[in-house]
Amino acid sequence: MTQETQTSSRDRIIHAAMTMFGEDPGARLSVRAVAARAGVSTGSLRYHFPTQRALQDTVLAAIYDLITPGDLIHDRTVTASERLIGCLRQVLAVAGVGEQARAGWREIFKAYIEPEPTEESRAAYLAIEQEAHRRVEYWLTVLSDEGAIPEGDNGRRARYLETVLTGLSIARALPSEESLLATETEILHAAVEHVLKQRL
Repeated sequence: MTQETQTSSRDRIIHAAMTMFGEDPGARLSVRAVAARAGVSTGSLRYHFPTQRALQDTVLAAIYDLITPGDLIHDRTVTASERLIGCLRQVLAVAGVGEQARAGWREIFKAYIEPEPTEESRAAYLAIEQEAHRRVEYWLTVLSDEGAIPEGDNGRRARYLETVLTGLSIARALPSEESLLATETEILHAAVEHVLKQRL
């Protein structure tokens, strides 16, 4: 098989997977379905993407590269740690501080915690959560591709960082005697250092 054929089949696989993802963002990209859509054998797909995770990570990175080509995570003039912390701070900035953070958590409580969950409210919350997860996982995939993170499960790493972000966003809504900025900075540095050094 020539390099040209390998490249074109890989591109067809990525294009097919991105199309399927665009049609149904919640769909799992099964090897068989993506191979059929791309018009390649499952063996060819496995050659380019040995695992389903490898395929998903590549598709996720390609999608976000199209959506946000100027994303902070791509700024190689700063360290991987600084870039990831900056991206996480962007998420926290949306949550606000003080009254803005409290108002946001009140809305979440009223919509998703206080009432008995319905199929509609559950689906709405899961869609929001899934999009947030994809975003964090994308940042980690970019750093993995650069070799800044040891091999491992970026999905698990993303869940860990999302849990840290949730805790910090709640802390922003609560009274505190300590400097919020100092505490937040210390926690973000510790979390990112853990992710960049551990094989999760």
